[in-house]
Amino acid sequence: MTTRTILITGAGSGFGLGAARRLHALGHRVIGGVVSAEQAALLKAEGIESLPLDITDPDQIAALAGLDIDVLLNNAGRGQLGPLATVPFDKVREVFEVNVFGTLQVTRAVIPAMQRKRAGRIIIVSSIAGLFSGQLTGPYSMTKHALEAMTRSLRAELEGYGIEVCKLNPGPYATGFNDQMVDGVDSLVEPGSAESEMAAGTRQRMLGNQLDPVDVIDAMVALCTEPDVPYETFKPDNILERYGVQRPG
Repeated sequence: MTTRTILITGAGSGFGLGAARRLHALGHRVIGGVVSAEQAALLKAEGIESLPLDITDPDQIAALAGLDIDVLLNNAGRGQLGPLATVPFDKVREVFEVNVFGTLQVTRAVIPAMQRKRAGRIIIVSSIAGLFSGQLTGPYSMTKHALEAMTRSLRAELEGYGIEVCKLNPGPYATGFNDQMVDGVDSLVEPGSAESEMAAGTRQRMLGNQLDPVDVIDAMVALCTEPDVPYETFKPDNILERYGVQRPG
């Protein structure tokens, strides 16, 4: 097995934590980006290296330039639901700052070292929301659509340097991320309004059939370690059919 140095953003919880644990157990050097002392302590207790990494903090991102990374797993993200006509604009900006600009800044920080050694792999965690949108999902879906474009452009631009770029599109999994996102929408709609009814429907769609996160963690581990990986991975495998989304061409 080839041992790799793998940087994971958002490694303090959810998919990122699960992937960090598994990759560490397999013998890889895992560097987990965390946003709190509690998350750092959790990784340290399990023998996993961590570093402070708020992907909207320029100073913390600048520190990445000195790392020799084989694989970057862009997992960190923020959720936001709400009616596009009324959702506070600062909340829209916040989700773009994390999901789009933060992801791009981290990626840009590690690209030069990968270019110098003409090797590396960049994985971007998008979402099924990157392929379609609907009631109240606009703020989040817009950011994931942007990640789809980002991944496609980076892949074309970096291929000549020997750097692989691929993406992962998960559906609804029980990590707590979706629950937090759905709970937050209630304060943004008027009780009894059409938007309130939309929120109830959104809650059912997103939380009614959440899946075991191990499926996505398995996919992350494979994308970080397999010698050859596909450009796009959908989880569950039938997620496009489940949501009636046409496979990207």
